Amino acid sequence: MPANEFVPAGFEPPTSLATDQFHLEPLGPRHNPADHAAWMSSIERIRSTPGYPDGNWPPPDGMTLEENLTDLRRHADDFTRGTGFTFTVLAPADNDVIGCVYLYPSSAAEWDVTVQSWCGPTGRVSTYHSPTPSHAGSPRTGPGSVSTAAVADS
Repeated sequence: MPANEFVPAGFEPPTSLATDQFHLEPLGPRHNPADHAAWMSSIERIRSTPGYPDGNWPPPDGMTLEENLTDLRRHADDFTRGTGFTFTVLAPADNDVIGCVYLYPSSAAEWDVTVQSWCGPTGRVSTYHSPTPSHAGSPRTGPGSVSTAAVADS
């Protein structure tokens, strides 16, 4: 695998995960209204979450639905090209968006992947446990070395 590739050629990423607490599927344009509503109602919470240290996302004043759609199209394109993988987190009872998980190449040489996540209002997702947004994985031990950890959302 060339050093500039995130995943090996031919890599087939998972396209679903279903548990009693949540479902994951690739984020795409069809999620726009629900995704927009979920993060727009959680801007302050997301901006205070570890893993969003630069303060650029989400924008303090939000985005229009059309701007969000552009962002979702970019994430879907990244998924298709294998340059990043963004999953929407859905409530199993109604498939409403309750969060998002992002896996992108790390800018730090010692890590393979950066994993970030957010979840919506705590009342909506009180039983949801999200991975901590962070540089995840282990120090680079070779192509594709990744591990993850999860902690209870507080």
